[in-house]
Amino acid sequence: MRAIVERFRAESEFPGAVAAVWLADDSSIVVAVGEADRASHARMEERALLHAGSIGKTFFAALILQLVGEGRIGLDEKVSRHLGSEPWYAAIPNGERLTVRMLLNHSSGLAGWGPEFMTSLVHDPGRRRQPVEAVRSIAGREALFAPGTRFGYSDVNYQLLQLIAERVTGRSAYAEILRRLLRPLHLTQVVPATRKKISGLVQGYAGEDSFLGLDAVMKNGKLILDPSFEGGGGGFVTNARDLARWMPLFMQGKAFPPSLLGEVRRGIPAGQLDVGEDARSGLGVEIVQTPLGAAYGHGGFFPGYLSLVLWYPDAGIAVAIQVNSSAGHALSRPLREVVQEIAQALAPGT
Repeated sequence: MRAIVERFRAESEFPGAVAAVWLADDSSIVVAVGEADRASHARMEERALLHAGSIGKTFFAALILQLVGEGRIGLDEKVSRHLGSEPWYAAIPNGERLTVRMLLNHSSGLAGWGPEFMTSLVHDPGRRRQPVEAVRSIAGREALFAPGTRFGYSDVNYQLLQLIAERVTGRSAYAEILRRLLRPLHLTQVVPATRKKISGLVQGYAGEDSFLGLDAVMKNGKLILDPSFEGGGGGFVTNARDLARWMPLFMQGKAFPPSLLGEVRRGIPAGQLDVGEDARSGLGVEIVQTPLGAAYGHGGFFPGYLSLVLWYPDAGIAVAIQVNSSAGHALSRPLREVVQEIAQALAPGT
């Protein structure tokens, strides 16, 4: 495993990586290579935290699925039932036809964040923003397609799910995820990305041509881009070991009622995703066929960091990898190819 990851680093231009494998007997292997910081040349360590980007959606999906199991939310009930009283909701595209399921599998037709919101991130990245600001940025914009007719990835879907969960529970979604998931499942290295200073987070590199105007994404131990705006769209920093352990927990129905697994796995065609080609989008998870059978997981991007986790149930193995660069030239090949190589090398019986 170390040889595979070291070879990937040698042929690429990212500073460091942490990769982890989880096996069906609940044992783990973790490998760290390269540097956590180019300036100090501090080595990457196995316990390092990196921003997981959109992989965080899986935690918000699990929270929603728990609430579905409790009968407090219906997969096919209208989003307007929960958020229709908000003054901005009437201007959300497809607003009266959206369902919770459409948000979970990205078939809502909602676009990404509006141009003014994106411009504000560029010009004032350090300002604290709430996820609802990102949601409001699409108010009045045209829908990409009729709801429920096809796939179209948008962080807004999961930011709306966060708002629904908070309306239903009366509590912060992060507090509920901590209480319902992270603590009982002992995922101690999954940490909310709700502030610029996050203990244990290693330096990331976005590339000299990034919108931040700088390569390094942290200054004086703090993120230049305040991550609080992301919320349900991602919103967590993680260690690769906990990511590799989390995905089987999610897909074995240990994070929500197992009776919902059929719904979760019923994916819609999604084309090319981080997990691979001809992928499908389930409820909170991406699905792809591989030489080891169907694999379930998610990819993640946050300026300075790239992550991917895949669980191969037929082989009884899960693999996660995180690198501390998102620069366009940082990777010699997609993370999914490295994850697949590790899985095929280490899967029991291969």
